[in-house]
Amino acid sequence: MAVVLVAEDDQDIAVIVTRLLSRAGHTVVHRPDGMAAFEQAVADRPDVLLTDLGMPRMDGIELTRAVRAHPDLADIPIVMLSGHLHPGDNHPVEAGCCAVLLKPCPNDQLREVVQELVDRGPHAHSGTSCLAHHPVSA
Repeated sequence: MAVVLVAEDDQDIAVIVTRLLSRAGHTVVHRPDGMAAFEQAVADRPDVLLTDLGMPRMDGIELTRAVRAHPDLADIPIVMLSGHLHPGDNHPVEAGCCAVLLKPCPNDQLREVVQELVDRGPHAHSGTSCLAHHPVSA
């Protein structure tokens, strides 16, 4: 059972994502902002990080960059789930996200992407999409 850290400031979305991923067999830890999520990641390295873009204290891009810069966390798979990106916006991938999904995202697509990253495990990131079957949606 994988641990998925969810960084999401919207409580309603956090509840939905937590329920969805828990039903898929994952242990979900939720933090309401990027700084709290980074501190949680350092304390208890998750298998996958799922982050929103717009959050207080540290946004999703800053969180991704902080994780990639941390020697013990740099290889964690990261998914950005956002309603604030435009198709073709490459900033999340350049920061080190493995996949970018736009809200609203179909439940089965979110489950599939998270599971694929759990199965792939820790890996290096090069500023391009890490998923062969799920190219970046943004």
